[in-house]
Amino acid sequence: MANLADLSPGTWNVDTSHSVVGFTARHLMISKVRGRFTDFSGVVTIADDPLQSHVEATVDLGSVNTSDDQRDAHLKSADFLDVEKFPTVTFKSSKIDPAGDGEWKASGELNIHGVSRPVVLKVEGPTSEEKDPWGNVRAGASATTRIKRSDFGLTWNAALETGGILVGDDLKIELEVSLIKSTADTVSA
Repeated sequence: MANLADLSPGTWNVDTSHSVVGFTARHLMISKVRGRFTDFSGVVTIADDPLQSHVEATVDLGSVNTSDDQRDAHLKSADFLDVEKFPTVTFKSSKIDPAGDGEWKASGELNIHGVSRPVVLKVEGPTSEEKDPWGNVRAGASATTRIKRSDFGLTWNAALETGGILVGDDLKIELEVSLIKSTADTVSA
């Protein structure tokens, strides 16, 4: 892993075809359901002082995919995400802090369902810069956080006959991100 200070300053765009925005939720109190969003965008701006760097991302909630059409339709409904009223999730960082060798904390505001809450993304990486076969400069990183969906007004649930609830309140968000340096910021050698 490289250090954040090892990335060239400038704008790095998320390569959505080689990145994943995923989540995990407890179902029936016994198993985990994994899902992802297929439509999203993001920009990482690396500053000369890496601690002044900035992250912004937007996720289209209508692109939710849990590999079950009926569940996806329910997640898009007013019971959960209400994508007609709240079509996107946004994250804007406010602070970047080192958190160990090759690890960072990106603190910021996560807005879901019209509710903004502070969250901290635990970031691993970035990887070192590499040139791809097409001449693009790339790097990658992974990030995770945990949230309570009830903190964002997502409270629908159903009680189970044996006790417990149908859908857990805790969500794990997992990101695998491939970044491409903006060509406006890339200087030819």
